Amino acid sequence: MTEAQPANAPVSGGGDPARGAPCWVSLAARDLEEPEKFYGTVLGWTFRATSLGERFAVALSDGKPVAGIGAVASDLQVAVAWTPYFAVAQADEAAARIRERSATVALGPMAFAVSGRALLAADRDGAVFGVWDGRMPGGWQTWRDEGPVVVRLRTRDAFEAAIFYGGVLEWDRHDSPDAVTVAYEHDEVVVRSRGSVVARLSSGAVGAAPDPNLRPHWSVQFRVTDVDACVASTRDLGGSVVDRGGNGGEQYAELRDPDGARFTVLSR
Repeated sequence: MTEAQPANAPVSGGGDPARGAPCWVSLAARDLEEPEKFYGTVLGWTFRATSLGERFAVALSDGKPVAGIGAVASDLQVAVAWTPYFAVAQADEAAARIRERSATVALGPMAFAVSGRALLAADRDGAVFGVWDGRMPGGWQTWRDEGPVVVRLRTRDAFEAAIFYGGVLEWDRHDSPDAVTVAYEHDEVVVRSRGSVVARLSSGAVGAAPDPNLRPHWSVQFRVTDVDACVASTRDLGGSVVDRGGNGGEQYAELRDPDGARFTVLSR
């Protein structure tokens, strides 16, 4: 490893994600002990070590990789937060495309001993995201096919955001049968990879809002079997409920862990 490590760094092995698709989600935390206790109880996760050292862990759901946690928030001077990472062919080229579009590369590209490179960036409205150039953890095929995680961008203007991310992540490449595609459906942008919805972009966020939940941001959403139980466990462990609702058979709750990281649980 040549530089500081972001929290999403995967373990070795696995397959290759489709270019431009979400490939991993990660929590930048202050330590491992408290997040493992909290998310282990709320979401039923177990954890395993990675090849990156004692400050990193991979979260498992039913024995399958679902997310990463890294005790790096203090060292990297970043907020405790969940971040989605998107697969790219070359991290340096992605960084150049981000800067060309008047957005910010905050950290990286950073190299890893597991033959990958990553960077953290903020789009023009301040929403934080990451890109990953390399191979993914063992079990990534299940992560992609079973969809345990949904990522949604709440932004000022979904149409403008789609143009930005489409350029940075090379969506709708006509020279690739495996290209990520974009469609505008019911007032939101729907992003698909290999026929499955992998991300949604919706308008309505306010850049100067005093409430961080109303500012542009990427929301990381986990599928669970019992939303009510997640809400109860969150409160018991010192977290809080930001919002709660549902539509038809699908229920959701936007939650905040004890360190302030926001995430959402969705009924399966």
